[in-house]
Formats: sequence, structure tokens, C-alpha cells
Amino acid sequence: MHLKLARALIGIWLLLAGLPAAFAATGSWVASVPGTMVAMSDRPGASQNAVPPSGNATGRAIERVQWRFSPPAGKAVEAWLCHPQGCLALAQQRGTTRAFAGYRADVPLHFRFRLPSGQRPFRVTGLQVIVNYQ
Repeated sequence: MHLKLARALIGIWLLLAGLPAAFAATGSWVASVPGTMVAMSDRPGASQNAVPPSGNATGRAIERVQWRFSPPAGKAVEAWLCHPQGCLALAQQRGTTRAFAGYRADVPLHFRFRLPSGQRPFRVTGLQVIVNYQ
């Protein structure tokens, strides 16, 4: 019991002293965007931007990003999650990544989708990102 109390007091002291950066305040922002029609197989189309709330993450860095999207049942789609510094190919409809760790947390993200050859156009819905930052 005394060990837990000592650790808690040390943690409080470090926070009050402003040490180290690992103890900096963390936060998150969530954005959902409207579904998008996926109609081309020769090039990907982009969703609307998932925009962080104003001033929410200014000067902060991404720690991890969670995403989700929903194509119609039985439909496959090639998907990417994009930050202004680059895109990540998504192998699943939902997941978590640290691929954007260290990138700015105060900028919009967006999805990109491409229709596999031979499929008819369809709408992808349920687009959402959760950005955890420090």
C-alpha cells in the first residue's frame, strides 16, 4: 500500500514540475464523415476530410489512430487512410495504427477508396477516425 502511495506522489510531483514530456497532457478527437461513392477501379477517390475540432490538438503529435468504414455486405474495396504527410493502406474495415505517430494531430485526415476491377459502384458508409495525441 505504501508503495502505491509513494508512486502516486512521485507522479503528481513530476506532473507539477513539468517533467518529462511523457507526462504531458494527452487527448483525442473524433470525426465522422458522410459516406462516399466508390465508382472507379483505375484510381482511388477521396472521402470528405475528417477535421479536428478547432484548437483541440494544436501543437500536439499523433500517438495512434483508430478507423472504421463499412462497405456493403459481400463487397471488397481497396482502402487507405491519409494524413497530409502520407497514406496507409488498410487491410481491414476497422483497426488501430501507430503509423502516423509523431505527425501533426491538428490536421484533417481522409479516406481513399478504389473499386476492384469488375465490380459495380457502391457506397461506403460509417467513416470514422479517432485520433489520440500527446
